[in-house]
Amino acid sequence: MKVVVQRSNKAKVVIQGEMVGAIDFGLVLLVGITHDDTEADVKWMADKVAHLRIFEDESGKMNHSVSNIGGQLLSVSQFTLYGDCRKGRRPNFMAAAKPDQAEKLYDSFNETLRAMGLTVETGRFGAMMDVELVNSGPVTIILESGM
Repeated sequence: MKVVVQRSNKAKVVIQGEMVGAIDFGLVLLVGITHDDTEADVKWMADKVAHLRIFEDESGKMNHSVSNIGGQLLSVSQFTLYGDCRKGRRPNFMAAAKPDQAEKLYDSFNETLRAMGLTVETGRFGAMMDVELVNSGPVTIILESGM
């Protein structure tokens, strides 16, 4: 499982002109699932995201997590995180999980975060989405499970 975490002052997902998810302050999560991901990867990743200390304290040090600051999450499924560009000019997406497996684990990831008391907005799995965000910092971290 791979998640690109972006600290954000505001973000939204729009599908065909309709806003389907938005946050004011927190994290934008681009979520990719691969073939061998399991519920254990989902739990590990949710815990890592919820407690990742990338928000500043009073001293300007990254000591607070999204859970500490009462931030929100905007989670967007993103199979292209598993695009392999080593050969040719067109990405190969063979490492991305099949949609039925990926959607189940993506939904589980979001529900696990909600069970931790976090507000989670989402895009729509498999849809063509426009994602708008104001990246704060900018701070962008790439997390991978199973490493």
